[in-house]
Amino acid sequence: MKKIVIAAGTGFLGKILIRHFQNEVDTIVILTRGETRITKNLRYIHWDAKTLGDWKNEINDADVLINMTGKSVDCRYNNKNKKLILSSRIASTEILGKAIAQAKNPPKTWLNASTATIYRHSLDKKMDELSGEMGTGFSVNVARNWEKSFFSQQTPQTRKVALRTSIVLGKNGGALPPLLTLVKMGFGGKQGIGNQKFSWIHETDFARSIDFIINNIKLEGPVNIVSPEPSTNYKLMKSLRQIIKIPIGIPLGGSILEIGAHIIQTETELVLKSRNVITKKLEHSGFRFQYPDLTTALLHLIQ
Repeated sequence: MKKIVIAAGTGFLGKILIRHFQNEVDTIVILTRGETRITKNLRYIHWDAKTLGDWKNEINDADVLINMTGKSVDCRYNNKNKKLILSSRIASTEILGKAIAQAKNPPKTWLNASTATIYRHSLDKKMDELSGEMGTGFSVNVARNWEKSFFSQQTPQTRKVALRTSIVLGKNGGALPPLLTLVKMGFGGKQGIGNQKFSWIHETDFARSIDFIINNIKLEGPVNIVSPEPSTNYKLMKSLRQIIKIPIGIPLGGSILEIGAHIIQTETELVLKSRNVITKKLEHSGFRFQYPDLTTALLHLIQ
């Protein structure tokens, strides 16, 4: 590959992809709301994620487009934030679709972010791409409309894959640092009942799975980006306590979590929903995880 374009590549997941691909491709173009600048083989190009501009020229001759754009869901679900969460995802997807349609030499592959939260709360059934059951509620509706917008874009020369990504565990962002802070403060017990499933993926396997999808042209449609076996919230918190050697872990019940969520301006759904998600498409296509075990993954990230 000569050129990859990453829309919203300055966030947590975008930076993981940049580190993975920087030495593998000639140029990485990052579409950003920040200033246009060049650093080695990285070109940061300003865009507003909703209107066509000079940035559309970067889509032409790109091998791959990866769209990670969208307002963070780590906020309170008030009306203002709900509108921004949905509109930021739909608008960026639609405008990228227009840019591809106008390109003389469009990307061979378009990977668009989605979420494993699209599946229902499940304590029993494992949700894969083929038999997974859609859920209800705000987050699910966002995911479904996001994917509907993505797959409705007319890109006959461009393969499309929706990345139904689970919780990505990484050293420098995402869910892991705040969880470690809770454990160090002594609040590292189960959250809620504790039996809710925890679907996750190590940051290295996240990047490797994206690389694998790009190079496997048979993969298309929705793909679950998730480790082979979900854990539980109880096991997750216990592993964190053991790794950093904190013997006490005070559990946080639902009512306490709700109060805390109000204080730090987030939603309890992020920890209480049971995400029981697996991937059939990746594994059946021959992908092998470097970190399939949660404890091993946490040890690598923390120590």
